[in-house]
Amino acid sequence: MNKKESIQYTIRSIPSEVNEAVREYAVREGCSLNQAVIETLKKGSGTSDQKHHDLDFMAGSWVSDPSCEAALEEFNRIDEDLWK
Repeated sequence: MNKKESIQYTIRSIPSEVNEAVREYAVREGCSLNQAVIETLKKGSGTSDQKHHDLDFMAGSWVSDPSCEAALEEFNRIDEDLWK
């Protein structure tokens, strides 16, 4: 299908929670309800160009914490009795 081609859908029996979520998405993203539905369909079908940025805010934010490191060190310990 050519990118300029489009198909029109009529979708019935949309669950209320889906309706609310798509409408909230449209408001949050500042787009039309139609565009919000298209984006949602693209994401659900795996054809979206949008990249996931869920944890980007954490990139480069690691701060060394010696007390945390000491507590986590226990996970590196091997209990030899369990391996017999």
